[in-house]
Amino acid sequence: MADTGSSPRFQALQTVTARNPGKVTLPTDDNGNLLKVSDYFGMNTFSLKQMKEKLPSDIYKRFVASTQAGKKLDIEVANALAHAMKEWAMESGITHYCHWFQPQTGTTAEKHDSFLTLDSAGNAIERFSGAQLIQSEPDASSFPSGGMRTTFEARGYAAWDPTSPIFFAEIGGTRTLCIPSVFISYHGDALDEKTGLLRSNEALSASTVKLLHLIGDTDARHVTATLGPEQEYFLIDRSFFTLRPDLVMSGRTLIGAHPPKGQQLEDHYFGSIPARVLAFMSEVETELFKLGVPAKTRHNEVAPMQFEIAPIFEEANVAIDHNHLTMEVLKRVAKRHNFEALLHEKPFAGVNGSGKHNNWSMMVSAGGPEIEGINLLDPGKTPHQNLRFLLILMATLKGVHKHAGLLRAAIASSGNDHRLGANEAPPAIISVFLGNMLDNMLNEIEKDAHKGLSYTEAVIKLGVSRLPTVMKDNTDRNRTSPFAFTGNKFEFRAVGSSASCSFPMTLLNCAVADGINEITAALEGKIKGSKSVEEAIFTVVKEVIRETKSIRFEGNGYSGEWVIEAEKRGLPHLKTTPQALHEIVSQKSIALLTGLGVFTTEEVKSRFHVRIEIYNKKVMIEAETLETIVQTQILPAAYQYSTVLAEGVAAAKAIGLKAPQEEVLARLYQTLSSAQAELKKLDRTLGQIRSNESEEAKADLIAAELKPVMDSLRKECDQLENMVADGYWPLPKYREMLFLS
Repeated sequence: MADTGSSPRFQALQTVTARNPGKVTLPTDDNGNLLKVSDYFGMNTFSLKQMKEKLPSDIYKRFVASTQAGKKLDIEVANALAHAMKEWAMESGITHYCHWFQPQTGTTAEKHDSFLTLDSAGNAIERFSGAQLIQSEPDASSFPSGGMRTTFEARGYAAWDPTSPIFFAEIGGTRTLCIPSVFISYHGDALDEKTGLLRSNEALSASTVKLLHLIGDTDARHVTATLGPEQEYFLIDRSFFTLRPDLVMSGRTLIGAHPPKGQQLEDHYFGSIPARVLAFMSEVETELFKLGVPAKTRHNEVAPMQFEIAPIFEEANVAIDHNHLTMEVLKRVAKRHNFEALLHEKPFAGVNGSGKHNNWSMMVSAGGPEIEGINLLDPGKTPHQNLRFLLILMATLKGVHKHAGLLRAAIASSGNDHRLGANEAPPAIISVFLGNMLDNMLNEIEKDAHKGLSYTEAVIKLGVSRLPTVMKDNTDRNRTSPFAFTGNKFEFRAVGSSASCSFPMTLLNCAVADGINEITAALEGKIKGSKSVEEAIFTVVKEVIRETKSIRFEGNGYSGEWVIEAEKRGLPHLKTTPQALHEIVSQKSIALLTGLGVFTTEEVKSRFHVRIEIYNKKVMIEAETLETIVQTQILPAAYQYSTVLAEGVAAAKAIGLKAPQEEVLARLYQTLSSAQAELKKLDRTLGQIRSNESEEAKADLIAAELKPVMDSLRKECDQLENMVADGYWPLPKYREMLFLS
């Protein structure tokens, strides 16, 4: 038999069972007294509070005015800001700064430069100028560009985004000043995710302000998209992680038999948080609070060893930066607690996958005292406020209905393909859930239930006047809907857990801005036709209700009946990433994105090409990793065990007995033969894909042929796992990774 005591897997198991919960050091003052979160929240950020304290009053006011107006900083203000930042940073022992940006990789990037320079006499001094603050020049040649530039065109610029707080990161005892930035090419093309997001925010604001002015809210000057992204993740012990080449290479288990217990008892969800996990969560939150990230909620999720962290809502741009920081802190702190944080959408087959629910709304961020700070998707206390709410609601439905395919493309990835439509996450069909009360109200408006009534009578009959008092109780949460209204916001539930929120929110902003523009044009026409504003609103709302009815669905999105019904309604059902991504470069999508000034045609096409290429590379990495694991670990383990069985059979036959293991050996040989056959298919399919020069053709082959072969090979390997004696199996099993914290 195998020496299980010396097996790396069993040694890892012993290491895990010996672990104790880590201790978290909470922030204290100089006297050792514990600080409240409010005492140290944002202490690692150069916030407006810090600026006000460290800048001359006139410089501070000029900076705030410039930021609010979206104007370029003049050099005097930039130099004063840079000097104050440098002094603040050096007080904390910081020697380097970086422009922190979001290339089209789904992660962040940074290049560190020191404050050190030499004066004219050759003496070392620290200096940080306004020009250095506003812009740096990292090499752009190796970042995804989707064909907008060639490798030898290396020049790229990172430019400071002053709407997002500067912060310093603490990693391994080293602190670095991080300047949130956009990333553009020498010719001004957007090479990153943030540039499009900022442009879409402005497009949404301009469209919404125009509509608000038309209906009488003339004090509104600027509207901001708000966001609260809920982040789901798994934790496993690092001892197990390092023994799983599939997790190391791809972030998900490419093989692994399901244990008898998974999540079917529903005992993990909202259960007591294990002590070791709670210590990890506490340290994560402490780091995030220092960075000004308003982490609010922590809890066990549905699957074993799956958890969630959720923040308070912020402006979308800041919320997305904070979500990137959250993902980075989760990964970093996990290692200090001997965990690995898995952000993949489906790290374990057969249990719940991970999403990132994007809770999105719109807020009037600048305007008169009666409207500033108003959430436009929150019903108000007067009929006018609720008519405004209905208009914004219908504009959102109009945009989502018209651009459902594009929104499906926004959340398309190889990881999310495992999750969407798998009876654990919203389907790959974009639909909208409103809740019974709102749904019934729209049906009544559509049926002309207010016809012949005065405006006041219609408002009362249709329930518009009572929206604020009953909305929260009549808007349930539909966890099977990809885009659900939850009382004062929409929850875009289909975004994957590892994804950057930037691209989905960019496209959502654009879709809604388009819906608002069309509603504004329709309203203008009705008002010119001598209708009152209120009558015009009712007329337009009724038209949009009829136009968008097909996308409203109040039922179970997991059901097979919904798939059939959705196809009857003409809703796009784009099951795979390659199918979905083509929506980005449709004529309708290009017209939308270029018409709003969010992307040029070349920038739109580049996003398609980048995402196709990333899809291909990720699945190819998975396939090649699976091939290696099967060849070097799974098959050798099965061969070794089959030899032991064969020796037992031979020994029994030698003394004239029938060996009880003979039947087991026959089944093992049969499964081994099937696994070898599938492995050969995998190798042939990989060869076909590698020989194809077209990335689009590769993607189609991967979706249609490679992934099914991988699934078939996995099935055979999972059968082997349940047949080979435990002491011979080389990889940590699901029951070990998911049930030992």
